[in-house]
Amino acid sequence: MSTKNVVVIMSDEHNASYMGCAGHPFIKTPHLDALAASGVMFSDAYTPSPICVPARAAFATGMRVHQTGHWDNASPYAGRPESWGHVLQRNAVRVESIGKLHYRNETDPVGFDKEHLPMHVVGGYGMVWGSIRDPIIPFGEGKRMLGEKIGPGESTYTRYDRAVTNKAVEWLHQAARDERPFVLYVGLVAPHFPLIAPPEFFELYEDIDVPDAKLHPDTGAARHPWVETYARFLPTEESFRSKEERRNAFLAYYALCSFLDDNVGKIVAALRTTGLSANTHVVYTSDHGDNVGARGLWGKSTLYQETVKVPMLLAGTRVAPRVCRVPVDLLDLYPTILDGADVPWRDGMQGRPGWSLFEVERLPNARERVIMSEYHATGSNTAGFMILKGRWKYHYYVRFQPELFDLEQDPEELHDLAGRPEHAGVLANMEGELRRICDPEAVDLAAKRDQAVMIDRLGGRQVAATMGARGATPAPEIGTLSVATESK
Repeated sequence: MSTKNVVVIMSDEHNASYMGCAGHPFIKTPHLDALAASGVMFSDAYTPSPICVPARAAFATGMRVHQTGHWDNASPYAGRPESWGHVLQRNAVRVESIGKLHYRNETDPVGFDKEHLPMHVVGGYGMVWGSIRDPIIPFGEGKRMLGEKIGPGESTYTRYDRAVTNKAVEWLHQAARDERPFVLYVGLVAPHFPLIAPPEFFELYEDIDVPDAKLHPDTGAARHPWVETYARFLPTEESFRSKEERRNAFLAYYALCSFLDDNVGKIVAALRTTGLSANTHVVYTSDHGDNVGARGLWGKSTLYQETVKVPMLLAGTRVAPRVCRVPVDLLDLYPTILDGADVPWRDGMQGRPGWSLFEVERLPNARERVIMSEYHATGSNTAGFMILKGRWKYHYYVRFQPELFDLEQDPEELHDLAGRPEHAGVLANMEGELRRICDPEAVDLAAKRDQAVMIDRLGGRQVAATMGARGATPAPEIGTLSVATESK
């Protein structure tokens, strides 16, 4: 039997190092570890942008953020440019979604035959307050970004993820009685804040000696000025009410990774029990990572490994178990999903830099493949760009000094080499790679121009500052989610 079905599971804010298969010393993710052991684990996978909405628009379209203009959490995907779902629909492949998409709304033609339990941006416009830049408006007092409660318990997000998982299992059992090939997207929210984790998972870590967060300002570490602007705009570390609450934040994040893992395990188990695993490929990834206290930061929105690196696992009959060290990113999932569904993809990649994960190791000089991430959103006055090439990782900040890291010698990015004369040639080469992709100053201006137009249309900066969720996007009420919506 040919393998034509694809299940894509995307979590939210999963730091790529927080899995057992990634070498973490105590995080318990047995189901993700088993998935990795049965297929390919991509050790160097990245997001096109370390914030939700732009990353997900790039995932949908296979195009970079600056190509499509989905700049921030107030510019959600609405169906253009076309997505991999549109290509599947043209090729008569059944394609449906369950769970979080974080697009504009459930009625836009984004490429799904049906959206089950959809979660989209608030009001169809998202976090407009985060689009106010250069100068940014202070976030102000009030609701904490990480949530008002931190520790063990249930949240609307954990309840939502349970509902999404149950629906995915039910959907797969029904699909097993249907001869049509399919692509199913499943969007889970964990381990995204609020940092409230189900007690049975929180208990797994209660006795853990929480490691010190690296490069914390309290220990004398200085943050890059571009990063410091963001840190002052959203002072998450400073919002903890006690040392115990701060410790609980770490434990809750660990626990949410295990909760996520348990839900992934249930979905993969459904593939086995229905017999679908024999002709289905499974992709697991996340939209971006999380700082988890590094540099005194929580959430995303930096260019460091903690937030731009993502987990990427691919399992199924066409792949042999191994670790792949070729750099990849979420843009590669556009051709990968088509390839897995046995839909021709090469001729439709105009302007799309991705490559099928089934074939990425065959690219010339694959280990030197250039990967890019970019940020034009919350808490930044200017654009930030990341370029990865081989051992080198380069950060270009418009109007600020760059950063350069040797990931081979310094995987934790503890030592910025940008100011050292002996690395001037590497620095110039990395900037050249960036400018081969785009003009960073021109892109910065384009983002701000689009954001300014939107803000003016909505009533100006003072009105825009009040628009959108101040913390995590609210989950839909579970009781209202029984009816699927159609998107054609």
